[in-house]
Amino acid sequence: MRNARELWLDRVESPLGPLLVVTDAKGVVHALDFADYEPRMRRLMRLRHGAVDLSEGGETGPVRAALEAYFAGDAAALDRLPIETGGTEFQRSVWQALRDIPHGQTRTYGQLAEAIGRPTAVRAVGLANGANAIAVIVPCHRVIGRDGTLTGYAGGLERKQWLLELERGGR
Repeated sequence: MRNARELWLDRVESPLGPLLVVTDAKGVVHALDFADYEPRMRRLMRLRHGAVDLSEGGETGPVRAALEAYFAGDAAALDRLPIETGGTEFQRSVWQALRDIPHGQTRTYGQLAEAIGRPTAVRAVGLANGANAIAVIVPCHRVIGRDGTLTGYAGGLERKQWLLELERGGR
């Protein structure tokens, strides 16, 4: 069944392995995930858009260029990409707070809850962070544990560490 809004799936190589990028006809990013987590990405897409029939290909030139620039050290390259996160108002506020974390810096779930004006919603912030369908562009890798340690990341802790090092100029 084809969705009213056609979405395209492209596979983009990166230093961390192949990435899956889902865009619409206007080049707006709806999902980005590591290829080894494709089932997770598809599940999140169903939650946001219902039954989705992803066509292979699409026009992802600007997204590819931004990802190449990011992985070459231009952390701000992804900031200019248009995204469509879907989700609830609360989730969108969390995801925007993630995008507001400066490159190379980290925040705890508690700090994110404070940033959105919901200081007691730490667990809900964690759940929203885990439901992010646009990895790297919506930088959930910038969230750490209260004690400063790296905590769970859907792409794996090694990738999380690598992304943080890249953004701090260490790669």
